[in-house]
Amino acid sequence: MTRKGPREDIDENDLVVSHTKDYAAGVPAVLVSMERAVEQMGIARTARTLTRLNQRHGFDCPGCAWPETPGHRKPAEFCENGAKAVAEEATLRTVTPEFFAAHRISELDEHTDYWLGQQGRLAHPMVLRPGSEHYEPIGWDDAYRLIGDHLRGLGSPDEAVFYTSGRTSNEAAFLYQLMIRSFGTNNMPDCSNMCHESSGSALTEAIGIGKGSVSVPDLEQADLILIAGQNPGTNHPRMLSTLEKAKANGARIIAINPLPEAGLRRFKDPQKVGGVLGRGVDIADDFLQIRLGGDMALFQGLGRLLLEAEDRAPGTVVDRAFVDRHCAGFEEYADHVRAVDLDTVVEATGLTMQQLEDTARALAESDRTVTCWAMGLTQQAHAVATIQEAVNLLLMRGMIGKPGAGVCPVRGHSNVQGDRTMGIWEKMPEEFLAALDTEFSIESPRRHGWDTVDAIRAMRDGRARVFMAMGGNFVAATPDTAATEQALRNCELTVQVSTKLNRSHVVHGRTALILPTLGRTDLDVQATGKQLVSVEDSMSMVHLSRGRLKPVSEHLRSEVAIVCRLARELLGSEHSVPWAEFEGDYDLIRDSISRVVPGCEDYNTRVRQPDGFQLPHPPRDAREFRTHTGRANFAVNALEWVPTPPGRLILQTMRSHDQYNTTIYGLDDRYRGVKGGRKVVFVSAADIAEMGLSDGQSVDVVSEWTTADDTVEERRVHDFRIVEYSTPRGNAAAYYPETNPLVPLDHVAAKSNTPVSKAIVVRLEPARAG
Repeated sequence: MTRKGPREDIDENDLVVSHTKDYAAGVPAVLVSMERAVEQMGIARTARTLTRLNQRHGFDCPGCAWPETPGHRKPAEFCENGAKAVAEEATLRTVTPEFFAAHRISELDEHTDYWLGQQGRLAHPMVLRPGSEHYEPIGWDDAYRLIGDHLRGLGSPDEAVFYTSGRTSNEAAFLYQLMIRSFGTNNMPDCSNMCHESSGSALTEAIGIGKGSVSVPDLEQADLILIAGQNPGTNHPRMLSTLEKAKANGARIIAINPLPEAGLRRFKDPQKVGGVLGRGVDIADDFLQIRLGGDMALFQGLGRLLLEAEDRAPGTVVDRAFVDRHCAGFEEYADHVRAVDLDTVVEATGLTMQQLEDTARALAESDRTVTCWAMGLTQQAHAVATIQEAVNLLLMRGMIGKPGAGVCPVRGHSNVQGDRTMGIWEKMPEEFLAALDTEFSIESPRRHGWDTVDAIRAMRDGRARVFMAMGGNFVAATPDTAATEQALRNCELTVQVSTKLNRSHVVHGRTALILPTLGRTDLDVQATGKQLVSVEDSMSMVHLSRGRLKPVSEHLRSEVAIVCRLARELLGSEHSVPWAEFEGDYDLIRDSISRVVPGCEDYNTRVRQPDGFQLPHPPRDAREFRTHTGRANFAVNALEWVPTPPGRLILQTMRSHDQYNTTIYGLDDRYRGVKGGRKVVFVSAADIAEMGLSDGQSVDVVSEWTTADDTVEERRVHDFRIVEYSTPRGNAAAYYPETNPLVPLDHVAAKSNTPVSKAIVVRLEPARAG
């Protein structure tokens, strides 16, 4: 196998802005997918990977968590961004010890996330010693010993932080949390803290479980689908095929988003003749271009209009049988929303009264309604309450626990939901901890640990001294970049278990380790032979993933092997957990999972079924609501929204089309007409004119945050190009991680502690050197 060296020839300053696209996918998606795949993997490797991607005897996509249709998989069961994700992981480029010898850490620190990611797969464990300018090779046993010495030297296990990315398999996640709890802490921040923590908080209070209640067939059978704060065309492209089927079955789709997104306008399925030669399928019947932070007002206004429709025709709108039998708090909710001022709703949302009435009518007439959402809702200061208001509308109409209806929080990263199921959470319930203790004869700590924001604070303040990340790019994923970087630099040791070079390798503790691991595409061979791992998709289906590619280096280790070897070093060879046996045979891990994790009984047998198995969901399965009232709970929330201060804008951070989470695949956002760069800010023509600026002008973006003592803190990013775009007045948008420095660490959602990346007060100033 020919291995290509790291890529150095990257120009990120050739920015061109053209027209936006009015459709997603089509022939361009196929061409871009193949171009990127062949460029990174070569023709033969491309054929071996893409034909197995998301197939029953292949491997699960390392990108998004959108499920496959049960019983039916296409020959090409992947999207453009899935192909890009595989190309990034299965690339032939490698980052060897010679690369680190040639590049000082200070030099790498000057490069962007895109440049770092394009260098290739990490090929050898590396260590950065205190005061050194270069990472240097280290043996695996020495690396484990170094970590063990640092952890054992802490004053308390709670001085360590263990982060997890959503790409970790169920088996690795289960063992990782087992090692951490055996060590004695619950400090387990994960990527969920920054995306759907608000969904979990809201749904657990409302229906008793923090997961969605629908399946792909439910969406296909729905009469009405609301898609709020979500961009399927870029973030979950395979969802568009499901929406196309729903449209064919007569569904009405309403898109609720500040930006018009190509995938919600029109979809051209490249696997169909109509998607190649025809115009494709119009997806959204209605587009509600809502102001940032106005979703809560929208849902409360719709609640009032539905109740008024019920008053005009009693028994036709509110599902009284469902409400009376299964719900608590309806009368209090009804009294509250009847008093909501619709003029305030219009002001907060930026919508017209006619749009509100039309949407309420669609909800009242639908027999099967699904509400989908993503981070446009979850990353608001009042995100939990907003999601509760969306659930209130479904409860009023009896839309939980019936075919074709329910809640659909669309998780982003593949297996982010599975990690939580396997115990990656800083406050797992007693039932799980007790089962874990019984299975392994350990004593798990009960004190809740730190989530992501609290972990950054702890490292910043010197209360945490060791940081370990199982995957991900912590620096680029988190808010308040300056605070996060300082927090990591305060640590005595930082450890990154990674497949690719990223920003978190150049922002490091006094000692730093890079441990290269296998990816989803890689063949994993242990003592008992080839191993399989399992993952959980966004709709609670658990299935197997089988890597097939020869690893690019003999020095790579699986995440399971890394955890098991580290645990033996840290906890000793006499520890009650059979770490060596687990490393050699992943079936043994699944046997233990079956006895610890609710719903995973007979795991090894059920996960080997053709499409795996679905975890239980009491509201969906039996209209059983395991809440504090024993019923589904209507929530009563004071109306909150986000007014725009004079001379300012409300900014949301978002992905480009050439990106998945913190991984930058390229510098083009084809659907929004941006090519060759990422430092842009999307602003309406009216706002540009009012601020005395011009389209194409270079500006600094300055965020303003008022602290608890009324001090105004400012954060600044430099040299962003203004792009005139269709956004609501007073709103703006820009890509992350470039704008993460603008998000204050203390700007978090109530209850969930999720960073508020969709409601940042900013001003634009003509660019100055900085």
